[in-house]
Amino acid sequence: MTHPQEKTPILEIRQLVKTFGSFTAVSGVSFSISEGICYGLLGPNGAGKTTTIEMIEGLLAPDSGEILYKGKKRDSRFYEEVGIQFQNTELPHQLTVGETLATFRSLYRRKRSMDDLIALCHLDDILHKDNRKISGGQKQRLLLAMAIANDPDLVFLDEPTTGLDPQARRHLWDIVFQLKSRGKTLVLTTHYMEEAQFLCDRIAIMDNGRIIAEDTPAGLLNDHVKGTSLILPGPVHPDKLKDFPFPWFPVRENSVEIQTMDIQRCLQELLLRQIDLTGVTVRPQNLEDLFLKLTGHALRE
Repeated sequence: MTHPQEKTPILEIRQLVKTFGSFTAVSGVSFSISEGICYGLLGPNGAGKTTTIEMIEGLLAPDSGEILYKGKKRDSRFYEEVGIQFQNTELPHQLTVGETLATFRSLYRRKRSMDDLIALCHLDDILHKDNRKISGGQKQRLLLAMAIANDPDLVFLDEPTTGLDPQARRHLWDIVFQLKSRGKTLVLTTHYMEEAQFLCDRIAIMDNGRIIAEDTPAGLLNDHVKGTSLILPGPVHPDKLKDFPFPWFPVRENSVEIQTMDIQRCLQELLLRQIDLTGVTVRPQNLEDLFLKLTGHALRE
């Protein structure tokens, strides 16, 4: 029962299950999302996150479990108050950006003003461009404008910055922050751990159809990865790290990453083995380290 001073979550998922034949894609997933936050759902390919999101959005029917929106079962109100930005959406041909947005906006009873959509998603300079002649970043901003055309209270963003350059990604991040400042709630799936750590107030990590960790980014890091990573630029011959007292593994471009809770002892051990420390990088462990530790999968595997 909800405590009197506690606010009802905007979205509550209870024991969601989905199977495809003998394969269980989602196995008893439960979580709740408070109003006005950005909630990240992360997991390696095949973890069940896309199936979970599609059940919440109404694209797939769950085998069992409950999905509550503002404390009640989903009805027409849910679909009127939700916005969805799909990762891959085919835009109508022979229409301009402005015509596409106006057409999509006309489908709803509740609408955000065209001027507000254009300003929020930085579309001023491309309104008269053909849909087929805009860049990837411009297309993603248009898709986001379409997703919020009905001024939704809850917005689903499915890997909105995949394939974008750093500047285009930052534009999308800025829009997300502006939506949050207006009290909107966002559910984000992403393969970029930096993005999740920067945008999300809470994160759930899925693997094998279950949620294996959930907390704020800071809480997850504090609970699971308190150490430091050393990256040796390499190449380092494996024999030199034989029986090394700290976990290590090869990373990109012949580098080696070492994880340690005792940076001083680790450096001393490397010097004893006459390993060149020129160019060594020392950094606190981050969400990517956490993800790999919990799932055993690379982010883009």
